[in-house]
Amino acid sequence: MATIYEVSKLAGVSLATVSRVMNNSGKVTSKTQQKVMAAMKELDYRPNAMAQSLASNRSNSVGVLVPMFYGPFYGEMLSGLEEELRAEGKHAVITAGHSDAMDEKSGIEFLLSRSCDALIIHADEISDYYLLELSKGTVPIILVNRLIPEMAENCIVLNNEQGGYLATKAVLDLGHRELAYISGPHWKADANARLAGHKRALAEYGLALDERLMVEGNYEESGGIRGMQQLLQLGLPFSVVICANDETAAGASGVLREQGLAIPEDVSVMGFDNVFFARYFRPKLATVNQPANEMGRMAARCALKAAYKLEHLEIQNLFEPSLVMRNSVGQHTDKKEIN
Repeated sequence: MATIYEVSKLAGVSLATVSRVMNNSGKVTSKTQQKVMAAMKELDYRPNAMAQSLASNRSNSVGVLVPMFYGPFYGEMLSGLEEELRAEGKHAVITAGHSDAMDEKSGIEFLLSRSCDALIIHADEISDYYLLELSKGTVPIILVNRLIPEMAENCIVLNNEQGGYLATKAVLDLGHRELAYISGPHWKADANARLAGHKRALAEYGLALDERLMVEGNYEESGGIRGMQQLLQLGLPFSVVICANDETAAGASGVLREQGLAIPEDVSVMGFDNVFFARYFRPKLATVNQPANEMGRMAARCALKAAYKLEHLEIQNLFEPSLVMRNSVGQHTDKKEIN
């Protein structure tokens, strides 16, 4: 097996220069870097990751905690995050917290035990106090989809209240007045923010939330199925159902079709997130865009800037949602009210 000494000899540079190239640290000219990389390739030299870590006091890895691996939102977020890290020669170490406080803490301890240089955390159950205490350590902590004012510069969030407002205002503008709503879990801050936006739009039209036409979902297809079944069983009129996310909308739409109801002729359907499958619905799903991929990229940049002092990286902490109108929402007519 080739050694770093042989690489330096073949490239005609010092051991320190080879080390700087391998660790992407210090100023090295493009020509010198190419010479070192060519020598490494010719000798089939592979840097020892453990030795690099000991020498630089860096593992060149960023720990990532997400609630689950299931679902298109997390796939898009992780894809953007990983690509951004790879572009800087870093790797992601990923685990799941399952929206359970003990699992989230266990996942964080696992990532810290792997000497990750920074942690990107998307957690639901652990307290703000725990995260604030964690942020006082030597490992930078980046939060996704959660805002703690004391560490706002390390939080990457969506304006969920505005997203909820946009979704509801869009259907109100089209004449809908009997609105059903399948929310996210009430214990989630983003679900409550979206509901708050829904209520703000209603208030602008002089309407109040009809609690009878609101059911709690779980941000999954199963919650959309159960929620729509409950709404139909009530026998109350509604012309549109606003869903807390696109997976919920998928479940709700399936139930409507099973009952012989057409979308949007009988019931309009509005989603939230604009995940990839929304544009493949029949009809295509109207929704609110949450740029999951870009938010993942920004979380990675924030971690890179904090852990590796890459000061050139620009950070956007707050993302604004945008309305994506498609054919699952139509103009209201009296015949479309379901009862």
